[in-house]
Amino acid sequence: MAVSLTGTRISVVALPWFVLVTTGSATRTGLVAFCEMTPYVLVKAFTGPLVDRIGPRAVSWTTDLASATAAAAVPLLHALHLLSFPPLLALVALIGAARGPGDLTKEVMVLEAAERGRMPLERATGLAGVTERLASTVGLAVGGSLVALVGPLTGLAVNAGCFALGSVIIGLALPRGMGHATVEASSQADETGPGYWRRFGEGFTFLRGEPLLLTVIVTVGIINLLDAAITAVLIPVWARESGNGPTAIGLMGSVMGAAAVAGSLIAAAAAHRLRRRMVVLTGLLLAGAPRFLVLAFDAPLGAVLAVFAVSGFGAGFVNPVLGAVLFERVPRRMLGRVNALGDSLAWAGIPLGGLLAGAAVAAVGLAPVLLVCGAAYFLTTNLAGLRPEWREMDRTGGRSGRKPHPAEDASQDSANVAR
Repeated sequence: MAVSLTGTRISVVALPWFVLVTTGSATRTGLVAFCEMTPYVLVKAFTGPLVDRIGPRAVSWTTDLASATAAAAVPLLHALHLLSFPPLLALVALIGAARGPGDLTKEVMVLEAAERGRMPLERATGLAGVTERLASTVGLAVGGSLVALVGPLTGLAVNAGCFALGSVIIGLALPRGMGHATVEASSQADETGPGYWRRFGEGFTFLRGEPLLLTVIVTVGIINLLDAAITAVLIPVWARESGNGPTAIGLMGSVMGAAAVAGSLIAAAAAHRLRRRMVVLTGLLLAGAPRFLVLAFDAPLGAVLAVFAVSGFGAGFVNPVLGAVLFERVPRRMLGRVNALGDSLAWAGIPLGGLLAGAAVAAVGLAPVLLVCGAAYFLTTNLAGLRPEWREMDRTGGRSGRKPHPAEDASQDSANVAR
């Protein structure tokens, strides 16, 4: 996870900056983000039954290798003067299509890793969150430095190398038999008969019967759309208009990522003892609207970095709790398809985020778009807390029928005492 996510975060800086400086168009920058994330969401949604059938490990290393090949083609074709805008969109779409299943499989294997490590789910998902945040910190810092010093194409080449290395690690370095638990659970459920679409439908039916998961997915979907807008378009445009350049993009991402690492570490250590709903809503309140507002009011870089640090700290608490809720409520045999559907629905707005933000900035300017997005983020996170389904977060076990691991039982006893 660390290796592949580091490469992805380098690309987050390098790719938008490459498009922005070569075309000068915020709209085209948003279109590139759209072409990457649309196949990411669609392919990920339909990969779940395959992950449950053939196992997450095999899917992971093959899709990472495909991502590496497509990513390496961008700087290569540009060096040969063969890279016009349409081929760039096609390559970006291939990267997104391969990256979706690759990310899914690593998420699915967290549950098995928790059981092998004999630790509570919140701690395991917290450590996965730490890994993601740390990779974001390093990747964005490296990406900003590479783009500033040697140009964006070098960053894209490093991204390809990270995908290739991630494929080797998953294929060769994981413990023997890792990833087989999902396949075995699926086989024990006598799923050899039903075909692909039957398994896909079972996942959809299960998700439709989980009001808590659906409410979380809708909320996260709106948040992801706004995060995509600020990451893919609004921050690069702000960096160019303010004169801070790509170095500021790397600094902002690194500061936010480092603070998120701290938040995730605390969540990994203590989240299973806290009220989940309060942790999630407080984290979302800190993580969202302040970032948009500080950019809209053209604050100095120091103030921007301080706000992004606070936002990152709050964001670090969110994913560990939501990840634990998902694993508790979904049967193991359906982890791949339900996780894929849930992620895809939650990520459905991401392709539109950059596209809509680019068009809006071109029409009305940067500051009004930042203000509207900040207000939308604030309303979404606060209104979500009023939904009755969110109270179920504080009830562990869910309806999946999965027996908690012994380490989870111990941690839950401690949590009940704390409450």
